[in-house]
This record gives sequence, C-alpha cells and structure tokens, in this order.
Amino acid sequence: MNRTKKNKPDSVGARRTGLPAFAYTEADEEKQRGVRRMKMFATGLLVLVAVIFALATWAKNAGAGPWAGYVAAAAEAGMVGALADWFAVTALFRHPLGIPIPHTAIIPNKKDQLGASLGSFVGENFLSEGVVRGRLRALGIGERLGAWLAEPAHADRVTAELSTALRGALTVLRDSDVQAVVGEAITRRADSMEIAPGVGKTLEKVVTDGAHHRAVDLICARAHDWLVTHADSVMDAVEGGAPGWTPRFVDRKVGDRVYRELLRFVTEMRDMPGHPARGAIDRFLTDFASDLQSDTETRARVERMKSDLLARPEVQDVIASAWSSVRAMIISAADDDRSELRLRARASLLSLGARLASDGRLQSKLDGWVEGAAVYVVNTYRAEITSLISDTVSSWDAEHTSRKIEAHIGRDLQFIRINGTVVGALAGLLIYTVAHALGG
Repeated sequence: MNRTKKNKPDSVGARRTGLPAFAYTEADEEKQRGVRRMKMFATGLLVLVAVIFALATWAKNAGAGPWAGYVAAAAEAGMVGALADWFAVTALFRHPLGIPIPHTAIIPNKKDQLGASLGSFVGENFLSEGVVRGRLRALGIGERLGAWLAEPAHADRVTAELSTALRGALTVLRDSDVQAVVGEAITRRADSMEIAPGVGKTLEKVVTDGAHHRAVDLICARAHDWLVTHADSVMDAVEGGAPGWTPRFVDRKVGDRVYRELLRFVTEMRDMPGHPARGAIDRFLTDFASDLQSDTETRARVERMKSDLLARPEVQDVIASAWSSVRAMIISAADDDRSELRLRARASLLSLGARLASDGRLQSKLDGWVEGAAVYVVNTYRAEITSLISDTVSSWDAEHTSRKIEAHIGRDLQFIRINGTVVGALAGLLIYTVAHALGG
C-alpha cells in the first residue's frame, strides 16, 4: 500500500525559513489517541450496519416478512453514507487506502496554498485600517489606562519598573561612548552658536538693572583690604621701579605717596556710590555690551576666545566627566524609592491617570495616537505580518502538519462519519418506504 509522500522534515524547513521547528507534542499525541477511539467507534458502527444489512437481506430472502426489506434498505443506505463520509474525511489528510486519487490528501498537498490563503485572509479581514481603528476605539484605551494609573499601587509598580529599566539602560551604556557623544554634542553646539551677541544682551541688561554694582562693591572692598594688608608690598613695588640715580629716601617718599593716593582712591570708590570711577565702569560696560552685539571685530575676538577655550584639554575633560556625575546621580535616585526623582515620577503618573480617567479630550487624543501608531504599523508591515503566517506554514512538514491538524479536529470529523451512517440509514429507510408505498 502506497504512502503519502513526505515533505522535508521540520528541522530542514525551519533551517530554510529561519522559523521555529513544528513540534508534535505529548498533548497532540493524547488528542490523537482520542481521534483513534472515535475512528474505532465510527468504523464499528459501519461494521454493525453491514452485519445488519447482511442479516436483513438473508431474512428477506428467507421470507421473514416485509420488515426485513425496510431494515435492509436502511442498513444499505447507512453503509453508503458511512463509506462516503469516511472517504471525505480521510481525503482531507491522506489518500484513501493509499490510492493516489485526484483531489485527495488535500492538507498535505495544499499546505502551502492554505498558508498563503490564510495569510491573505488575515491581512484583508484583520489587518485593515477600519478593523484596527474600530477595535481600538471600542477598547477605550485612554480611559482604561487612566483608571489603572490613578490607582496608587499601579503608579508605584510603573515607577518601580521605569526605575529598573532606567538603571539597566544606564548600566549597559559604556561611559566612554556616552562621554564622547556628550563632549562632541556640546562642542558642536557651542561652535555652531555665536555667543557674543547673547553675552552682550545679558551684560546690557545687567548694567541697566544695576546688578553689577554688588560685584563692584565686593571688588572695591577686597582691594581696600588687600592694600591695607600689603602696604609694604605696594611701596616696595613703587621703589623698585624708580631710577637708580634717585636717593632712596626720595623713592621711599614717592612710594608712600603713591600708596596713600591709591588707598584713598579705593576707599572713596568703596564708600561713594556716585564716585566718578564707578560711572566710568558703567560706561565701559555699556560700550562693551554694545560692541559685543554690533562690533564685528569684538565679536570675532570673542568667538576665537571661545574656540580656544573649548579646545583646551582641561575643558574637554570637564565636559566628558560630567556624564559620570550625572549617571551616578540618576542611578542613586532610581535606587532610592524616596528620592525626588521617583516621587516626582509617581506623582506625575497619578496626575496623568486622574486626568486620563476624567478628561474626555485627553482620552480622545491618546486613543488617536494609539490608533495612528497601530494603523501605521499595519499599513507598513502588513506584508511582513501575513508572510510570517504563510512562511511558517510553508516551513512545516506536510505529514506532521496533517497529523497535528487531525489530532485537533479529527475527533469532531469522526462525528461526520457517525452522522453519515445514521442519516444515511434514515434516508434509505424513507426512500424505501416511499418507493414501496408508490409501488404498492
């Protein structure tokens, strides 16, 4: 008796497509045992009606009476129905009696076409824009998410999961890579931006508001204190710059005079808000702020200073090392469930949940985002999704596929054989009765 030709084994198909191998599990085997029991029952019923047909035919020929004809007709039709349905059910999975009759062994022979048809059916009826939007709209994702997030326990859970994910991501990232990226980004951003006009506007506002007066007060006070403390140093510096031919007492007297005038000048600047020197400082800062915004040469010099400063190794090291401090701070905050980061994240989640649960406009906006994202995925990757179905079915071994499908639906299919036997017998009995009545 010929057997249905087998396709390549599961492992070969899996290697060809890169998909997991098709597995025939112990649960499938248990279901297959149930199928075999139902097959035995359906076959036993066929044998029973065949025996009844033989006995009824013998009784009819022996003159047992009219009843034998009715029984024989019912049994004969029951056999026909049972055999026809046996053929139909068997033809789904294999060639009946091993004979390669056309249009039999449908599942093994048409497996790939069935997979392609199933993929197309799913793509047309489940992955269409209208179906996706309708289903997501019916779910009310925004309202449900809001009600769920509004529960403190759920907000705590999401916060903990986000903290774990953040900590894991920071742990995976290599410091050297992030430092290089951060350093390059900051340097590139600084190079692309001209800072002189911004500095000029800021300085102009500082001078207009008088915010620089405290800095001038501090400088004057510190200068006065330094002069008081280092009087000898100032006079020695003046004496050291005097010509060698002048008498020392003259140099000393000049140095003392210069020191006293310098101390008086600083003291007056410190104590007199309206001192002319302060006004000169204001005018200088105002002019400098204007030059920073409008003078081409001044702006160019500031840009050169900026570039020189950014190019210094010390500055680059400070920029790169900033990531290590930020990373350590974020990890520490993520680990501490009472940190400001986690408390703020939890409060934000609770607030978002409360708004989502009550704000219809926000719900509609979130639902629209979700629908748009889902529709984009469906429209963009529909072919890949449906091909996953067809490729998966194509990778299965034909015989194993047939066995697995039979294990899952074969028991119900055996009821077709049983029903065919019973319905055939009743139909045969009815036909015989009508024919006998018309003939009589």
